[in-house]
Amino acid sequence: MCMAIPSRVVSMEGDFATVECFGVERVVSLMLMTEPVVVGDYLVIQSGSFAMEKVEEAEALESLAYLETVLAEGTA
Repeated sequence: MCMAIPSRVVSMEGDFATVECFGVERVVSLMLMTEPVVVGDYLVIQSGSFAMEKVEEAEALESLAYLETVLAEGTA
C-alpha cells in the first residue's frame, strides 16, 4: 500500500525540485508534471521520487495535520 504525503517545494533546478515534508528534504523529478510548478507549491510524490500532481495548500496542510496526529498517537 502506498500513502501519498504532500511535500512543499523549497527550491527548483531544471526538471528537479527540492521538497520538504515533516522537516525532511529530498530531490524529486518534475518530468511527469503536466502543469507548472513554483516554489511554495505542494506536490504529491510517487515512490521513485517523481512528483505526480499539485495539491491545494489548504488541502495539503489539512492532510499533514491529520498525519501528524496519527503519528503522534502511534507513539503513545
